[in-house]
Amino acid sequence: MADTPATDGLLERLEQAKALEDLQTISEALRDRYRVDHFVYHWVSAGGEQYGCGTYDAAWVQRYVDKGYLRIDPVIQGCYQRFHPVDWKRLDWSSRAARAFRRDAIAHGIGNQGYSIPIRGPNGQFALFTVSHNCDDAAWEEFTTAHRRDLILMAHYFNKKALDLEPGRSPEAAQPLSPREVEALTLLAVGYSRAQVAQTLSISEHTLRVYIESARFKLGAMNTTHAVARAIARGSIVV
Repeated sequence: MADTPATDGLLERLEQAKALEDLQTISEALRDRYRVDHFVYHWVSAGGEQYGCGTYDAAWVQRYVDKGYLRIDPVIQGCYQRFHPVDWKRLDWSSRAARAFRRDAIAHGIGNQGYSIPIRGPNGQFALFTVSHNCDDAAWEEFTTAHRRDLILMAHYFNKKALDLEPGRSPEAAQPLSPREVEALTLLAVGYSRAQVAQTLSISEHTLRVYIESARFKLGAMNTTHAVARAIARGSIVV
C-alpha cells in the first residue's frame, strides 16, 4: 500500500470526466495509486436504480447479485445506518449468513480488510465508496489513519460527478454556508457536543444555535443530524 499518494491529478480527472465510464478508469487508477486490491463506488437511488464502478472481478459482482447478498451484506446494512466512514472490522459479522458471505468474498479476492464511506444525496440517494485490501490489522490501521481525509474527499468527488453526469439526479443549488456554519457543522459531525463546539469556537451556545438553524434552513434539513448529513453529502464539509 502507498504511503503518501498524490491525489490532485485524480481529482482533476474526476472534475473533467464526461461520462460515467470515465469513473471506472479513475477507480482503477486509484487502486494502482494506493496499491490496494480494490476501489468501488456504488450508487442507489430512492427508487432502487443502481450505478456502480470499481475494480471487483465481474464474476464476483455477478455472484453477489445471483446470491442476493445485498440483503445480508453487513457493509451495506451497517453503512446505511451511519453517516461516518466505517472500518469493516467494526461491523456486525456475528450471524452465520454474514460469516459465510465474508468467506465467499475473501475467496473471490475482495480482501480481509475494508473501509467504506457512506454518502447521502438528494431525493433519498445512498452511495458507498469503498476501499478493500488483504493485509494484517496493523497495516490496515496505518493505511486508513494516514489516508482517511483523502478517501473522504475522493468519495464526495465521485458522488458529485456521478450525480452531475446523470440527468435529473443533480441536487438543487443550495445557498452557500458561511465559514462559521461550516465550522459548527464540521465539529458536530466529528462528535463534539454543542457545548464543546461553542467553547471551541469561543461563542455562546445561543449564537451557536443561530448558526446551526441558519445552516439547517440553507440545506433544507429537518434537524441538525439531517443538516450534517446533507452538508457532508454535498461536500460542504469534510470529516
